[in-house]
Amino acid sequence: MPFLPLVYAALAAAGGCQQIHDRFGGAKTAFNGDSALAYVKPQLAFGPRVPGTPAHEKEADWIIAQMKQRTDSIIVQSWTQTTASGKKLPMRNIIARFNPAATQRVLYLTHWDTRPTADQDLNLGARAGSFPGANDGAAGVGLFIALGDVFKKTPPSVGVDLLFDDGEDWGSFDPDSSGNYPDALFGTQYFADHLPSTDYKPLYGVLFDMIADKDLEIYQEGNSVQNAPEVVSKVWQTAADLGYGKYFINQVGDYVTDDQLPLQKKGLRVIDVVDIQYGPLAPGYGPGTLSNPNYHHTTQDTFDKISAKSLQIVGDVAVTLVK
Repeated sequence: MPFLPLVYAALAAAGGCQQIHDRFGGAKTAFNGDSALAYVKPQLAFGPRVPGTPAHEKEADWIIAQMKQRTDSIIVQSWTQTTASGKKLPMRNIIARFNPAATQRVLYLTHWDTRPTADQDLNLGARAGSFPGANDGAAGVGLFIALGDVFKKTPPSVGVDLLFDDGEDWGSFDPDSSGNYPDALFGTQYFADHLPSTDYKPLYGVLFDMIADKDLEIYQEGNSVQNAPEVVSKVWQTAADLGYGKYFINQVGDYVTDDQLPLQKKGLRVIDVVDIQYGPLAPGYGPGTLSNPNYHHTTQDTFDKISAKSLQIVGDVAVTLVK
């Protein structure tokens, strides 16, 4: 997912955010960040989960098997996607539902595929192939399986739908004249056109993407602030109440083209929780710039770059929102 930078008049405000006291002292809910991190490893063992490959098929089967152990309410949406170049790809969205009888529902979503090319790699020779996708793909899946562990033992107060969406990261993120994305965001575009029911209208939705970076800094995504500001406020206030203001930074960041957009277009109040600056920020870097280094869409997106602590922080927020 690419981003459009904002221009900031006062970088001092961003610097001030770093002075917020870090009160992380371990789990604040039943969510287990170590388990979430452990769920990343088997995915990486499949290899890059590029649509149309055996690894992609194995990953989908594995997610379905994992979620069937945690809930008996599973929906699998299967279709054949035609890319902008005419390539036919088998796709699967997987929806795991908790408290399925509840009329009030919250939608959580994350993508599970990996991009076919490491197009941002500094090594030009490495760009032709894919990458492990430890943070960009596998971490979100690990988060959701660990959420399933929590919700199986203690059902949420509302209905929760965990959408593992396919084909987010295939190709160009440029929209066409109708505002559709012919070469990316396949799964959420399909979901938006094939909702679980004709009257499906969740209270709100949260997209979790690239949320396990060891150097976790999640700014408020620009499209989300513009299109669902009340959901942004709810999520960031929840994080602040948990003592996570250092990680969920109360400042508008970049506009990110991501899976929230097709759902926002459909009228759903969905926001993007994404740490687009993947890697340690060097002095002078911040929103609107690339971190140095940035592992996004590179072969450096590996297991050693992610952490159980970051997953714990995001998992605590996700659980608290629906307690």
